[in-house]
Amino acid sequence: MEVQRSVTATPRLSASWRRSEDYGIPLDAVNPAFSGGVDSAVDGSLFYECGQEILGGLRDTLSGEPVSMMLTDADGLVLSRVCDESALVSALDKTYLAPGFAFSEREAGTNGLGLALADRAPSLVRGEEHYCTGLWGYTCAAAPVMDPVFGRLLGSVNLTTWSEKSAGLLLALAQTAAGHTSTLMLARGRGAQARPTPKGEVFRVFTAQRDTASPPALGEAWESALAETVAALRSGRTVGVIGEAGVGKTALLAAALRRVHRDHRILNARPPDPRDADSWLALWTPELAKDRTSVIAGGVDALPLWAASELATIVGAARGASLAVTASEAAGIPHPLSRLLDTVVSLPPLRQRPDDVLPLAEYFGEVVRGRAVRFTPAAARALRTFAWPGNAEQLRRVVREAVTRGDVIDVHHLAPEVLCGSSRTLTRIETLERDEIARALAEPGITVTQAAKNLGMSRATIYRKITQYGIRPE
Repeated sequence: MEVQRSVTATPRLSASWRRSEDYGIPLDAVNPAFSGGVDSAVDGSLFYECGQEILGGLRDTLSGEPVSMMLTDADGLVLSRVCDESALVSALDKTYLAPGFAFSEREAGTNGLGLALADRAPSLVRGEEHYCTGLWGYTCAAAPVMDPVFGRLLGSVNLTTWSEKSAGLLLALAQTAAGHTSTLMLARGRGAQARPTPKGEVFRVFTAQRDTASPPALGEAWESALAETVAALRSGRTVGVIGEAGVGKTALLAAALRRVHRDHRILNARPPDPRDADSWLALWTPELAKDRTSVIAGGVDALPLWAASELATIVGAARGASLAVTASEAAGIPHPLSRLLDTVVSLPPLRQRPDDVLPLAEYFGEVVRGRAVRFTPAAARALRTFAWPGNAEQLRRVVREAVTRGDVIDVHHLAPEVLCGSSRTLTRIETLERDEIARALAEPGITVTQAAKNLGMSRATIYRKITQYGIRPE
């Protein structure tokens, strides 16, 4: 069935229409999947709680306006809907834009919330810009909600009104609501630190001689993942490495590429802010056209779907260059790129590789210091027994701070966080108190009683705090 549209399509919109066609979405019927209701785990989540509160405030602001406000999860499932106009509610029910129904692009074709989730960017879809004619009567503005600490896509805020109504501030309101949801989550996250925003870096070029220190010999888990990656690259296969943030996925790929393509330049392209994806992509064509070039596209699970599609097209047309990717999990790799992968290698987190901690610490210390550094037995024990939730990147930061104090690192040189094992997130005041106690206990030759006296605490209080914060006195 051919549908005539009287709109001029933007590149993002055209890409979304093509994806909708590939997904087999019917042009004349809206038929999204019904999940049977909102999961209790989602209902009780911090994202849901904060999103509902923000939408409640927005409802008061838009009182009397024909606007439906919705909160969705990362898969496009509508979690909640707030609307005071009965005619709009009735019309939305007929198109199944209601709680319990999934409205991702795969389910309903091009629509506001589906496009916002696919491209991880604020999106406005008006009338005939929708893929399905059943949605032509609406204007939908949506903005993604990102985890303020880990940067994961959590869902979206979607505002829907009649298509003949002015879109005006609709998109701005959706963006504001999404931003306020993230901010409220951070405020209620008990001392959590906001994730750093992208700083515009696109390429970091390094060669086999980029560091003065020799890479360390690591344990079985690392060597096994490295051997699997090397074997795949030597066979001409395209490789993806998955694992937690900071675990060393890019380092693994770089080490494997140096073994297989010794004369290649190795470029590491970090994911851009979705708003900068155009300029980010503009750098790919000339780089991939160069001979003896290997490119590592990091964090592709954070790429807008349209950018992932463009990248896949560029890679398919390139000759003489190779592409490898990293992501947190295989399911998060955008489909256009996952189709290019022949092998996916999983790299375990550092807490499952305790034998790698000290060699990595010594390596990081030598790179920063320019000469060998040594860790005392007590410091080495503290490093090995810490859980390292931030993996190798956290270890690098801790070591970088410690080695500024000398070539021999003892416990009192380490960041207080390494000496603690609290399983809960602390408030800022609790964090300051924990760090002061940990520093006092880490002083050479000090006893718990002396530390309590120096801090102005009773002996009973400091023991209680040691237990409360999971501090491990050396």
